[in-house]
Amino acid sequence: MTGLDRAQLETIARFYLDAGVDTATLDAPVNRFQDAVREPSGRAPLPAAQPQSRQTGMLARAAMHSADPVSPDGPSSAERAAAARTLDELREAMAAHEGCALKKTATQLVFADGNPAARIMLVGEAPGRDEDIQGKPFVGKSGQLLDRMLAAIGLDRTSVYIANTVPWRPPGNRTPTPEETAECLPFIRRQIELAGPDVLVLVGGQAAKAMLGTATGILQLRGTWVGAEVAPGLRLPALPTLHPAYLLRQPAHKRLAWADLLSLKRRIDALPPRG
Repeated sequence: MTGLDRAQLETIARFYLDAGVDTATLDAPVNRFQDAVREPSGRAPLPAAQPQSRQTGMLARAAMHSADPVSPDGPSSAERAAAARTLDELREAMAAHEGCALKKTATQLVFADGNPAARIMLVGEAPGRDEDIQGKPFVGKSGQLLDRMLAAIGLDRTSVYIANTVPWRPPGNRTPTPEETAECLPFIRRQIELAGPDVLVLVGGQAAKAMLGTATGILQLRGTWVGAEVAPGLRLPALPTLHPAYLLRQPAHKRLAWADLLSLKRRIDALPPRG
């Protein structure tokens, strides 16, 4: 970028920041396929490129609240999650957890938004730049679209509870790795358990894959109600659907999302009154 003045450089920097690129690269290229990936808890290195079945198995093991050994960073995420008896305690446990490296690069924990007593809970993937700044899920452009989608069937943030499978923003808005997702899965599962919704909406492919322990793509999963194993003995009806960010890129698929919303409305209209 030689030959550019300060104003031009600042304009370019703002462009990258708005696009979510906030992590500097090294001066020399690094072959990430040669480097081993170490899990945040300090366990043995895993190959950087894993078969899809290995990734799915990793998420499935975390889904069952396996008792991981205490890491040098303190209790495992499964142990911290299991010890929380309220949502406030869970928030504190997540804020104290040092086992996920994303916490070190994120601005803050993005715990939840909406009504924790709602009968509908939306689970997304991970915070983006706007969510990282405000500390709430789905507040950027995709969040604004989500609000309009909910309003189309008579819902708003007072009638739903919203959280993410990963509560810390990945640098540059990249997709969380399988290791990062597995580390955080006990937290979101305990969050669902404590909130006690009647139905789940899994927003986007990564959230659906993580919560269902599957490698199936979102275009195949969406629109079909499935059972999500939240905890031993607790299985909730879940509807995978397309992420608003995807719909902003592929507006032709909004018709698919609308069909999902109508299915959700029929489901909640058929719910019996709470005792």
